[in-house]
Amino acid sequence: MTEQSSATLDPPTVLPRLAGLGWGLLGIVAFSFTLPFTRVAVGGLSPLFIGSGRAVVAAALAVLALSIARRRRPGTAPVPTPRQWARLAIVAAGVVVGFPLLTSFALTSVPASHAVVVIGLLPAATAVVAVLRGKERPATSFWVFASLGAVAAMTFASLQNGGLPQLHEADLLLFLAVLLCAMGYAEGGLLARELGSWQTVSWALVLAAPLMIIATVVPVVQQPPTATPVEWAAFAYLAVVSMFLGFFAWYRGLAIGPIAQVSQVQLVQPVLGILWSALLLHERIGVPTLLGGLGVIACAGLAVRTRLTRKDT
Repeated sequence: MTEQSSATLDPPTVLPRLAGLGWGLLGIVAFSFTLPFTRVAVGGLSPLFIGSGRAVVAAALAVLALSIARRRRPGTAPVPTPRQWARLAIVAAGVVVGFPLLTSFALTSVPASHAVVVIGLLPAATAVVAVLRGKERPATSFWVFASLGAVAAMTFASLQNGGLPQLHEADLLLFLAVLLCAMGYAEGGLLARELGSWQTVSWALVLAAPLMIIATVVPVVQQPPTATPVEWAAFAYLAVVSMFLGFFAWYRGLAIGPIAQVSQVQLVQPVLGILWSALLLHERIGVPTLLGGLGVIACAGLAVRTRLTRKDT
């Protein structure tokens, strides 16, 4: 076995299917605080600083983790090959650069409770990318339940804001964030089978660090941050958990896979996000929100229970 392959995970069929779902769910619980805490942080910090600064902090942690691993256990964090660096660029563009920046700007004009449910389209988008990129072939029933979950999430978002026509301009930023994040999730899940879960996000953070450092310095020079302790605490969570530790569990779940199926546990994120928005931000929720949340959870449960069929190519 080469040094490169020493970090490779066993094929998904070796580990119980529930393991992938369990790790994925743990990552989603960590991510479910992201948009509410971003909404808190934008009260005193600029969106550009939040989106880029959290990546800089996470990159510093990634460098530390990679250094310790390579010193104590050589071969556990091998340097990616040129082809893997190119694929890491996709991961970085989606989850390190695109999603944090776009959602930070969007949350300056829409409530967190709205944004977290629009992001409910992410599971369906991730499943589509997984099919195109990873050659996964979900059963027809999977697509039915995944589509229902996406529709439920969108209806959930619209009802939360007064009706189906009530969509915000910031939704364009959120939709683009969903597309980029789906690409980063799917590619990261595939790379995690080769590099390892925490290694994948760590190398992606290192790759994006130079750009993120520049993007962080600009708003600091223009207007030094003057946030409250609560806003700094929210930023700290975004940097340490949302941008770093949460991906340890999430990419491990995707690596165990199947990616298209594990990605559907994201459908519970809007419900958790609405709950945190109500508890932490005191945003108002009603019966339609609760019913929509139950519908989203039901679709998630049905989607993850479906079996995948693979088509040899």
